[in-house]
Amino acid sequence: MAEQGNWAFPKGMQPQQNELRFDLDSALDAVVLLRSEIPEDAFTASILGTERVGNGIVIRDDGLILTIGYLITEARSIWLTTNSGLAVAGYPLAYDQATGFGLVQPLGKLGVPAMPRGNTASCGAGDDVIAIGHGGPAHALKSKITDKREFAGYWEYVLDEALFISPAHPQWGGAAVVDMDGRLLGIGSLLVEELHEGKQAQGNMVVPIDALEPILDDMLKLGRSRFAPRPWMGMYAAQTGGQIVVGGLAKDGPAQRAGIRQGDMVLEVAGQRIASLADLFRKVWQLGAAGTEIPLTLAREGSLLNVRLQSADRNDFLKKPQLH
Repeated sequence: MAEQGNWAFPKGMQPQQNELRFDLDSALDAVVLLRSEIPEDAFTASILGTERVGNGIVIRDDGLILTIGYLITEARSIWLTTNSGLAVAGYPLAYDQATGFGLVQPLGKLGVPAMPRGNTASCGAGDDVIAIGHGGPAHALKSKITDKREFAGYWEYVLDEALFISPAHPQWGGAAVVDMDGRLLGIGSLLVEELHEGKQAQGNMVVPIDALEPILDDMLKLGRSRFAPRPWMGMYAAQTGGQIVVGGLAKDGPAQRAGIRQGDMVLEVAGQRIASLADLFRKVWQLGAAGTEIPLTLAREGSLLNVRLQSADRNDFLKKPQLH
């Protein structure tokens, strides 16, 4: 994953206190640098790497940190660094697969203010926001919401309504996106470049903060939401020219065990035609919880194949955190 380098936005792109209705320094200090180390034999190591660097946001007075979950998945160690240079170890408290949110508990006092949480109900395309990464004003950027819409990720992930912001930047993993009152609207997830409504668009996809409140208590108590885990296929699919194509397979995952191959086209789930990537995942999830058998109709080299895939709980493939 990309290292947080010695870079800075041009002064004119950075937010200025006289343009804002909140204390900028407090908001900047609420964002910490997050570094995690993952064992080489971890399930996600080959895809996400063994050293991950991003951001986290302090959201409570006790120092609880909200981040994007891929930064802490299977982490063996986590270190948090404040703008003052204080470094504190952290514990990966929870990861919610459905939203992508991760929680980290600092194992020491960070001494930074918590960022207030807002909601995205009243914001929309064209609204001004501020994207904030660790590193003070040099790593804060005046941005705009370019869209609010559905997002489907190849890793079997769907948000009914994600935020998209611009200018695009590769360092926004776990970064804060705040409104002009300094309230947290969402967490930076990834840089996306995709064809939308006939136009090639690049921006950062942001997970809306609204999705946190319904699951926060469960994450703190259980390490995940209380809802039954969704059936996971271990099949990395993409939508290409109106077709859903298998681009890769998780090693020894359900799809690979079922004989699905890279390049297969997925046509139906349980006899129902698939309209989009998001539709594929939703139709699979509607069949039941993890462990449910998933009937798929595939096209391979001009032939139709009917496959019955035994789904799994993705969490069972991941290394669990240990408090040393």
